[in-house]
Amino acid sequence: MQGIEQFIPTKTKIDYLNQLLRVGFDILDFGSFVSPRAVPQLADTKEVLNGLDLSQTDTELLAIVVNERGAKEACQFPQIQFLGYPFSISESFQLRNTRKTIQESFDIVKRIQMLCTNHQKTLLVYLSMGFGNPYGDPWSPEIAEFWTDQLAALGIRHIALADTAGVSAPDNIAQLFGSLIPRFPELRISAHFHSHPSSRDKKLQAAWEHGCRRFDTAMLGYGGCPFAEDELVGNISTESLVYFSKKHDIRLGISQSEFQQATILAHQVFG
Repeated sequence: MQGIEQFIPTKTKIDYLNQLLRVGFDILDFGSFVSPRAVPQLADTKEVLNGLDLSQTDTELLAIVVNERGAKEACQFPQIQFLGYPFSISESFQLRNTRKTIQESFDIVKRIQMLCTNHQKTLLVYLSMGFGNPYGDPWSPEIAEFWTDQLAALGIRHIALADTAGVSAPDNIAQLFGSLIPRFPELRISAHFHSHPSSRDKKLQAAWEHGCRRFDTAMLGYGGCPFAEDELVGNISTESLVYFSKKHDIRLGISQSEFQQATILAHQVFG
């Protein structure tokens, strides 16, 4: 929702997210504890959280944070299990996204990890621009591996390789997952792809064939990062992953009827 300019009413968000909670996803990214000036669409995250019905779901909630202030605020809510932090291995994007250098951002990760440990939360770090970047900043698989190693050394166990600007391709996807998953068996490494529809299946296939079993998606493919480029590159749609799973006989463990209802509601929310 963060890149949509017209404000979505709080009740609409609550009804939509409650439907998503019925589907059976592992984790639901429901909001952000960030500056309302930076992301006005999510200024009502606390109100939305208080309206969610968690009584009959096993889905865990994740909130995005970009600094210690947001992390401290998120840690006060027992309903939240995961804090997500966008850590870019592109200096240009880290400055653009959080106004911090990579090293400054890594220092923030250290402090947020300590907060999570003290408040029984789990930190999930998005390795932003993990497959390259459009800014001409240095990138290589070795750089991605270096920062994965640094994060793992902090005790972080959830890392999402994020294709923030949609620049990944099957070859570098295969190379990264094929290298990182065997090297870090203790980590839960996931794929957070942004993609044009024409290339999404090839990206999913490359990640799946090289051991990835955790994927971030967005209903109808909405989403993207408003700080990545002038035009948003959408997330891979949840529907396309469901179709991919059926095509390859992969069991997702979700309720198809609740998912269909969520899709109908998504069209109403984003239509």
